[in-house]
Amino acid sequence: MCRWMAYQGDSVYLESLLFEQEHSLVHQSLSAKKSEVTVNADGFGLGWYDEREEPGLYHEILPAWSDCNLKSLAKHIRSGLFFAHVRASTGTATNRSNCHPFSYKNWLFMHNGQIGEYESLRWQLDRLIPEYLYNERRGATDSEVIFLLMIANGLETNPEQAITDTLAQILDIMKSKNIKEAFRFTSVLSDGTDMIAVRFSSDEQCPSLYCKRFDDHIVVASEPLEFSGNGWELVPESCMAKIKNRDYQITPLPALLKMAV
Repeated sequence: MCRWMAYQGDSVYLESLLFEQEHSLVHQSLSAKKSEVTVNADGFGLGWYDEREEPGLYHEILPAWSDCNLKSLAKHIRSGLFFAHVRASTGTATNRSNCHPFSYKNWLFMHNGQIGEYESLRWQLDRLIPEYLYNERRGATDSEVIFLLMIANGLETNPEQAITDTLAQILDIMKSKNIKEAFRFTSVLSDGTDMIAVRFSSDEQCPSLYCKRFDDHIVVASEPLEFSGNGWELVPESCMAKIKNRDYQITPLPALLKMAV
């Protein structure tokens, strides 16, 4: 399973979160604590917002801890909202097009989890992506498919509904195909201003998701950036955290999705 973190707050250099924390994301890429997979070495990615409306992106197939370019970029890039992701592949190739985060216009998306038996569903899921979006598909991951389906389902106008509709759509297809392997989905999206993080699974092994509110920023992450975990709130399963103005509110997902678990 992958590890990721997202930041909203005062503009900071990325290195302060990626390298300087006790259990930073780069440290987690070598020694994750809240995941079955402890090493995340199948590439990494950054997405950040600055003066431009569309976010910047950097993807690399090297392990995060060994890339000198990441150290240099993180030392010089400042942002008040950014994403970072270290990848542990669930089957697709290790290449830049499969590294998170993914972007569309002003939106960023990254994910930890999997669609159960994805390869047996891939053709059917791809057919749900409308033609105007299909050329946006760069890689082969189930994560990118989920993101494109959310866009098709109205992410730009009603993100909470689009997220719910997309999860229900995938669950319906899995049910019709009698897929028994779990659909696990821990993710975060942003339009450049606000963020929405989601924790959901169709079984009882939902990937972890934590939030912590600081004086001048908020962090959402797969696991705490300190070993003590003090102040980090575990988002309950089948819930979303809506992050706005350096604060967050946790709300349950609709009962329809809970019934699918």
